[in-house]
Amino acid sequence: MAPNDTLSLVWAAIIALAVFGYVVMDGFDLGIGILFPWLNKGDDRNTAMNTIAPVWDGNETWLVLGGGGLFAAFPLAYAVVMPAVYAPIIAMLLGLVFRGVAFEYRARTTRLWLWDAAFAFGSTMAAFSQGVILGAILQGVRVTGRSYSGGWWDWLSYFSILTGLSMVAGYALLGSCWLIYRTEHSLQDRAFALARATGMATLAAIGGVSLATPFLNHDYFSRWFEVPGIYLSAPVPILVGITAIAFVRALRRRAEVQPFLLALLLFLLSFIGLGVSMFPWLVPGKISIYAAATAENSQIFMLIGVAIMLPIIIGYTAYSYWVFRGKVGHDGYH
Repeated sequence: MAPNDTLSLVWAAIIALAVFGYVVMDGFDLGIGILFPWLNKGDDRNTAMNTIAPVWDGNETWLVLGGGGLFAAFPLAYAVVMPAVYAPIIAMLLGLVFRGVAFEYRARTTRLWLWDAAFAFGSTMAAFSQGVILGAILQGVRVTGRSYSGGWWDWLSYFSILTGLSMVAGYALLGSCWLIYRTEHSLQDRAFALARATGMATLAAIGGVSLATPFLNHDYFSRWFEVPGIYLSAPVPILVGITAIAFVRALRRRAEVQPFLLALLLFLLSFIGLGVSMFPWLVPGKISIYAAATAENSQIFMLIGVAIMLPIIIGYTAYSYWVFRGKVGHDGYH
């Protein structure tokens, strides 16, 4: 393997880490916004907001790292993918703006219903848009030469809508499990009920997307249902089934930490399944990580910066979660 190919793999791993970090950390606070209409007005909603208040904006650091890393390390893929999904990306950014503004304004207004609605709408739109972007890339992007050659609406399909709804369900599951972990009394009881509903929806979504993806193209199909690909892919659905059983049992025991950890494991297994389907493609069937990579010197230069900044990001993130640990009430942390 050439040195540049090794660097490309390293950068692909960094971007994958950033994307998964964003999904894990921003997923549960987007999930709380999605669940907002199902939480009681007043103290319960205030408590739910307090559980994410110290960390929600820091969680979005990972989105910047993932997007910036893709632009810097794989500029060709960035130039092709961005025009293909401009509309859902704009919708995602608008959703994040809605929820960010609502987060600040709801504590400073008498029109609480307006900002609660904006928070729920923005969270749901951001989550749905992220799922649509994933679905649009998975189903394939039309490329001619080194440029996107598709239309404005190519991203919109039954599959991308399915992945969008799946992302909403998954984030809602993370949000409900986070509330189980961080709250108590009536709000925790409500979170257990929501975790059961969103857990069923998430498992159904994982099954639906997993069944639909192999039929998008033959390369996906061969990796999941033909030898030798099936030997690598078969453990993923088996582990998903085991994790689902453990999740149901954890809810029945009213465990507080395990449901959140098992929900994260479901996301990790889904992420691994995505990697099994796509590797080594950034644009499926068109542009690989090796073809999209920037020059070797550029990758090395940027890698030095990441080697300095990534431990700092992980460190201050871990410290903020450690400082704001424990149960949360409507008037703050215990």
